[in-house]
Amino acid sequence: MKALALLAISLVAVVLSGLAQTTDEEKQENDRLSWWREARFGMFIHWGPVSLKGTEISWSRGGERRGIEGKGEIPAAEYDSLYTKFNPVKFNAEEWVAIARSAGMKYMVLTAKHCDGFCLWHSAVDDYCIANSPFKRDVCGELAEAAHKADMRLGWYYSPVDWRDPDSRTERNGMYLKRMQGHLRELLGKYGRIDLLWFDTDAGPAPWDQAATYRLVRSLQPGLIINNRLDMGSMDDYKAQKILPGADYQTPEQRIGTFDNVHPWETCMTIGTQWSWKPQDTIKTFVECLHILVQCVTGDGNLLLDVGPMPNGEIEPRQVEVLRQVGGWLAKFGESIYGTRGGPFRNGAWGGSTMKGNTVYLHILEWNGDQLTLPPLKGKIITAKALTGGVVHIEQTENETIVRLPVREQSQVNTVVKLEVEKTSPH
Repeated sequence: MKALALLAISLVAVVLSGLAQTTDEEKQENDRLSWWREARFGMFIHWGPVSLKGTEISWSRGGERRGIEGKGEIPAAEYDSLYTKFNPVKFNAEEWVAIARSAGMKYMVLTAKHCDGFCLWHSAVDDYCIANSPFKRDVCGELAEAAHKADMRLGWYYSPVDWRDPDSRTERNGMYLKRMQGHLRELLGKYGRIDLLWFDTDAGPAPWDQAATYRLVRSLQPGLIINNRLDMGSMDDYKAQKILPGADYQTPEQRIGTFDNVHPWETCMTIGTQWSWKPQDTIKTFVECLHILVQCVTGDGNLLLDVGPMPNGEIEPRQVEVLRQVGGWLAKFGESIYGTRGGPFRNGAWGGSTMKGNTVYLHILEWNGDQLTLPPLKGKIITAKALTGGVVHIEQTENETIVRLPVREQSQVNTVVKLEVEKTSPH
């Protein structure tokens, strides 16, 4: 009996030890993600020699893709030689960072290597890189220096998928993995603190030795935040958007994620109609971009809004103007976005809500005349203020929360109402 008792105690100790370890892991994850959740808004940058053509990055490249069907409109030999003419003399990393800051963006993610295999840094393990272009300068290095100087969080997009590499997804894939790991050592070991790593997928097979790859990148940058695409090896995986061990957040693409305050998520979306620069592209308006941001944040997600710099290295003025308008709005009403969580009301066509402590912000995009009817809110509303102007009136019942504001006082962009809610006693 004594032996059984000791065994039981021992087993309890093991279980408790495991629970403590899980709690520690969860705490580390929360600590890593805390700044990212507060930031809410970032800049995605898709750029490379393909900007000379104005076609989509990687996907416009012809040739075999090994693992998925489809070919692009530019012959592979032509696409792969574009770097010999790539000389973006007006590239200014500090200007890129300044544009992101003017937009109210808190982090930036650059396509260090897309599926076409071209490296925007000086690589010692891969000749297909910016060092061998007429431009020669290290784009990643200059952007990292400018971002650090401005206290801007920075991440790299890195595609383990490589349609150009002759060994990738073949019986020689092990040789490719050595180059891939060499890329990651350079990107995460040469440029100081890197905050994010944005892996991509083409929804084809993913023979990337995920366990070893996660160990490598986290050993190089322990505070790294990593998206969920390294593990995706099929279209079903892409649609499922699971977060497997090693990854931190989901990545809905070109759509606003559904309300989810359990699984961290970030919508990535283009400001135009394609990821890389396109001449005479249709650009989303300030109002469209703001509404996308609002729907993401009220759904408890982030927005990574993409720009595609031109072949000369500048971000197109039309894109810059829209971003600055978004930044102007955030300069006035950013308290309702930054550092908030989605809820307590579920977002929808009407808009949505964010919250911070006992403060709730309503982002009202659509009214029914002079009022909006919402579900009941737990806790008494003490004060209500329309931050965008006007005098707002609130009525609370057991069944609903009614918000009233004269039509003439409603914002045509986004009416923001700030509610202070009475603290509720813990049970």
